[in-house]
Amino acid sequence: MRIMGLDYGSKTVGVAISDGLLLTAQGTETITRNQENKLRQTLARIKALCEEYDVGEIVLGFPKNMNNTVGDRAEKSLEFAEMLRKRTGLPVVMWDERLTTVEAERTLMESGVRREHRKEYVDKIAAVFILQGYLDRRHQETQGTLV
Repeated sequence: MRIMGLDYGSKTVGVAISDGLLLTAQGTETITRNQENKLRQTLARIKALCEEYDVGEIVLGFPKNMNNTVGDRAEKSLEFAEMLRKRTGLPVVMWDERLTTVEAERTLMESGVRREHRKEYVDKIAAVFILQGYLDRRHQETQGTLV
């Protein structure tokens, strides 16, 4: 079993998948759609990836405001989580994703990726950061090292 991480945006969904040992996250793809509310194909692609990678759980980025309140984007993520649960039958964990896109942009800049190409990768990298944070927390909890 693996875990899938998703960075849900208005036009794209970044996808990451864990390794079989649930230790590391790898970016898989960025799913793009033409309109924000057209989610049928996006959900179908996510379901296909869940089957392909034997995913048993989904971690969805939860974009809270910096003051810890739930805004419009976070509400849309909660609605998307419910759609994912219905479509895949899998548990969906909401994971605080504040600043993951900023972190992904910085990582791409430091890696020398040109500005015009960053958009291609930023959502997938943000999904990796979301999933890796979740995997690290999960590992700490199972090892009893959570401070």
